[in-house]
Amino acid sequence: MISKKKISIIIPAYREWKNISLIYNALKKILSNIIKKYDYEIIFINDGSIDDTWQKIKEIWEKDKNILGINLSRNFWHQQALTAWYMEASWDLIISMDCDMQDPPILILEMIKKWELWFEVVYARRKDRNDKFFKKYTAILYYKILTKVSDTKIPRNVGDFRLIDKKVLESFKKLKEKDRYIRWIFAWMWFKTTFIDFNRPERILWETWYTWEKMIKLAMDWILNFSTFPLKLWAIIGFFIILLSIWFFLYVSYDFFINSVDYPLYKWINILLLWFMWLQFIFMWILWEYIARIFNETRDRPLYIISEKINFPK
Repeated sequence: MISKKKISIIIPAYREWKNISLIYNALKKILSNIIKKYDYEIIFINDGSIDDTWQKIKEIWEKDKNILGINLSRNFWHQQALTAWYMEASWDLIISMDCDMQDPPILILEMIKKWELWFEVVYARRKDRNDKFFKKYTAILYYKILTKVSDTKIPRNVGDFRLIDKKVLESFKKLKEKDRYIRWIFAWMWFKTTFIDFNRPERILWETWYTWEKMIKLAMDWILNFSTFPLKLWAIIGFFIILLSIWFFLYVSYDFFINSVDYPLYKWINILLLWFMWLQFIFMWILWEYIARIFNETRDRPLYIISEKINFPK
């Protein structure tokens, strides 16, 4: 008898107690179509929620022993919550998705079909996203800029809704950096990859707890961990300023020698001095961001702390 392949579905949750039952019921309905070929487990990672999210996970586990749970001691952030399970996982294929029903569970069946065709990473790619105007178009602009400046090319319009093979998982476990952006890590490894396109629905319950502060931090991690472009800006802007200073010199010389104009150069010098001061502060900030990341790596603190597990083998 051929043993079944095993699927782990990973769902980080932060203050999502109302969505836990929704995503669980939707997954059970979908997974009923594959139980003849696959064993499965659903792992909820509670990222330090202060509401009833962990209690809700326990309630579902009491009814279904295919449910596993990890409770982090505090909110360590979404990427660390995902890492918590990736480091624990060992099954044949792993699917990660959000808890808010914006990642349609029905796509899991298509992902598995792609994996059966020997693809090792399957991304769910958003054709359209039902976000507010500002968030939607800043995200589009951000992806375009990062695609140009990054040393690693990330697939456009993908989130953390993906399937990875066990071989990809084992490679992921070897990476030790602390400030991590998981989407970019998988792009950097770049195993045999394919995509499934979908229109992203709106959240059913509540507004997202993924604040602008967290999105900005994610953007900074993306830029500074996977691109040296900010450091190269020194040379680019320096070259531009050299050209600008030559142009000012030629302009003033022309006015002085040809038009006999006593040009008040000190005004321009003052403006340039202020400009240089502004640039110095900006680039000092960028430089210290890199240094802070070096410091964070040398401290070697754990990415997360698990306070409780349910239904894991001893």
